[in-house]
Amino acid sequence: MANGSNLKRRGSTYYARQVVPTELQHLMGTRELVRSLNTKDRRTANTRKLSVLAEWHHKFDELRRRRDIAEEDFARATWDHYATELRADELERTIPELTSRTWMAGSREHHTRALRAHLGRGETVLIEWAADAFIERHQLLVEPGSSQYRELCFRLMRAQIEVVTRAGERDIGNYAGAPVDPIVTRPAATLEVAKPGERLMELFERYAKENPKAISQATLMQARRDIGTFVELVGSDFPVGDLNKKAVREWKALLQEYPVKAAETSIFKGMSFREIIEANGRLVTPKPVISAKTVNRYMAAFGAFCNWLAAHDYIAANPFTDMYLKVDKTKTNVRPFTDDELQVLLASPLFTGCKNEVKWHVPGEHLIRDHRYWLPHVMMYSGARPGEIAQLLVDDVRQMHGVWVMHFTDEGDDEKSLKTKGSFRVVPVHSKLVEMGFIEHVERQRAAGERRVFPEAERNERGHIAAKFEKKFGLYLIKLGLKEGRGLSLYSFRHGFSDAMRRAGLMDEEFGFLMGHSKFSMTARYGQMPQGTLQKRVELIEMAKHTT
Repeated sequence: MANGSNLKRRGSTYYARQVVPTELQHLMGTRELVRSLNTKDRRTANTRKLSVLAEWHHKFDELRRRRDIAEEDFARATWDHYATELRADELERTIPELTSRTWMAGSREHHTRALRAHLGRGETVLIEWAADAFIERHQLLVEPGSSQYRELCFRLMRAQIEVVTRAGERDIGNYAGAPVDPIVTRPAATLEVAKPGERLMELFERYAKENPKAISQATLMQARRDIGTFVELVGSDFPVGDLNKKAVREWKALLQEYPVKAAETSIFKGMSFREIIEANGRLVTPKPVISAKTVNRYMAAFGAFCNWLAAHDYIAANPFTDMYLKVDKTKTNVRPFTDDELQVLLASPLFTGCKNEVKWHVPGEHLIRDHRYWLPHVMMYSGARPGEIAQLLVDDVRQMHGVWVMHFTDEGDDEKSLKTKGSFRVVPVHSKLVEMGFIEHVERQRAAGERRVFPEAERNERGHIAAKFEKKFGLYLIKLGLKEGRGLSLYSFRHGFSDAMRRAGLMDEEFGFLMGHSKFSMTARYGQMPQGTLQKRVELIEMAKHTT
């Protein structure tokens, strides 16, 4: 915020400047803010600009907190204006100097004619002060001049006409008058506000602390973010008792319009859940939206929380029951590499020698031998998920009955997690990996005092340890000319392992447990695996062969 790019000079005078975030430009009415700092001294300008930038960023944050206007807001604005103005009239009448109000009769008649004339011509200038005040007070996203703004003004003018009419009736002692205009009515009910301690996210934190199903902290973190998108829509004061199928249905409908990896897309940075969806719809080429499977993941996290809410009598029943989308589990957006693609990939700079740590795609003498090199190879010969491999501890790779194995578990590190109970498993290290030097890599890390096999593998802001590399690997495939659109990704290696096992004549149920698809096995998690069982796994894993 306070770097040199926020300062510019015109002539000899310095100015503060700030590019308005893309999603706020239509609200601010400009792409860039500029303000004179009234100084010709750069050092003074750098000091003065800080308060100006802080003011602008506060305004950006304020705009981002705003919400769309709803039908309830129109009704509330109309009635509130009517009731407030009448109360003001009542108070004025208690002031002695204004008890003789016959002089106002002509003024009221003129006011009423003006309001009706403006209303008939579709003009809003007489009531814009009230509309602007309501919008600001309730932090609404309504642009001046928009159809919603004009509708709000028209409703307020009709309310104002009723106010002037009531005031005239009061002048002759009639206080029993009621609005004739059907639009000026008291809302059936005002929005409820959650009681202290009963906001959704407050209750979620209780649920997370109890953690009745003992799910991983990473999964809880993901659920917290997913449920947070719902809270963004309904507001933090949404009463838990109002959590029903209608609310779930509306959230689900928006989820189906939510773009893929929106949180990692720069053009959506700083936007709310709804703003991201609207901004994506305005793009010339909208980003693809999340799949039905991902929508169901969002809902499953919320649904598990609702089971807890129902069990604790906060809600009568889980509103997510029978609300999930139908998913064809046989379909996938990812495909394995063909033999030709795999040969091109493994002969590329990332695996044979690149220019430097950053320019993987440029040939050179620099050898990369960290997780970026090993994750694809280990996936090829084990079928393991990238996150499972990236979080391996050096103690998870060990000998058992003379066989090197990888023990996929969530033990040994609080940050480790596995996708399902079936993911706890022991997988022999393929002889190809041993030949390539994987065990030597592990032993070097052990000798260096490292706890993890891949200490340089980072977690992203969502806590996923291999997600950053997965994203960069996709970009790398594009630079190599192998990828265009969906299809190939880091997970293509996992799919390739499945195909390799099928080519070897195995049925899916015969090798699925090696990939973490089997039912949970306590043998895989505790104690020693019988030698015969381990040898059988060795025979299976060695069936994975690739043409490289």
